[in-house]
Amino acid sequence: METNNTTTSNGVQNSHTKDNAAKIVFGDPVLCAQFLKGYTDIPLFKEIKPEDIENVSSHFLPLFQESRDSDTVNKIRIGDFEIYLIALIEHQSENDFDMSFRILRYIVFIWTDYAAQQEKLHKGITKSKAFLYPPILPIVYYEGTSTWSAPLNFKDRVFLSDVFGDYIPSFHYLVVPLNKYSKQDLIEKNDELSLIFLINQLQNSSEFHALKDIPKEYTEHLTENTPDYLLKIIGKVIAVLLHKLNIPDEEVYEVTDQITRRKFSMMFDNFQAYDVQETRRVSREEGRLEGRIEGERAGRIEGERTGRLEGEQLHLIKLVIKKIEKQCSAAQISEILEEPLDIIQQIYDIALCQAPDYNADKILKELNSKTVS
Repeated sequence: METNNTTTSNGVQNSHTKDNAAKIVFGDPVLCAQFLKGYTDIPLFKEIKPEDIENVSSHFLPLFQESRDSDTVNKIRIGDFEIYLIALIEHQSENDFDMSFRILRYIVFIWTDYAAQQEKLHKGITKSKAFLYPPILPIVYYEGTSTWSAPLNFKDRVFLSDVFGDYIPSFHYLVVPLNKYSKQDLIEKNDELSLIFLINQLQNSSEFHALKDIPKEYTEHLTENTPDYLLKIIGKVIAVLLHKLNIPDEEVYEVTDQITRRKFSMMFDNFQAYDVQETRRVSREEGRLEGRIEGERAGRIEGERTGRLEGEQLHLIKLVIKKIEKQCSAAQISEILEEPLDIIQQIYDIALCQAPDYNADKILKELNSKTVS
């Protein structure tokens, strides 16, 4: 599992940033209720209310003896009964084929603790005929892009289960894969959790801008009906998710600020979709490639060095042209590409003289001629 020590401008800190986002979701009763009603297809949960849900993770997780800070345990009241919900968060691209055994350990820990608590209240009750253990629903919330193919029944992880099946613990866990839901599916749910899931589905920053065509009715509903405290939670979750896409702090703050000010539509319209780290990496790699080709053609070490530099320049010019076509100013391009403004300004001025027929080679030639003179 990929780990990065991350502290966002919104105060969200965790070594597993995506896990952190999911933990916030399942730790909040409103969002958890939306999840149970909208994503589990269990009739018993259709009328569930946030006040029926109590997060008890802090009590159980130390007992699990695993480094699973993202997993949550909620106690749910249904009438006169209590149900325990274990939410395990997975975002790996590969399946965890030992998930059923991990869940089995969790279940045993919860039931052991439950029995101990009941014994404190009524000594000897667990040995009585009337005593029953509470049901436990294990859910795996899966954020990976591949299909979850690990066995859903623990019995399938035990050999000779076809012979000894009656004597092997047998239970299923529920998998809710995020990639199962299309953009339209989530929009139709029309709640705060659907917005978080829309953001969580993004694989790179350029996809964020594609969300600008979300129906106006969707954002208006969120604007009018979301309580203030929930806006702050959504802001924290989205901040975590945007940081994993290498979005600069300033842009993350702007997006989350628009959320807390109930300007959801502006959040999508104004977002600058780019990945600074990836842009610079591609620029360096392509520049090296073009420089290497040019150097090999010259056949001399000096030619290779010159060609490499020109290749990097040429690629930078092409990036500037793309940003000009998107009507970015020289200052904006300088900030996006993290290049000195004076260099970008020279390229920008030469390119504008060619508009709209930009030619990177001619710009490079003119740029070099001005440098020589």
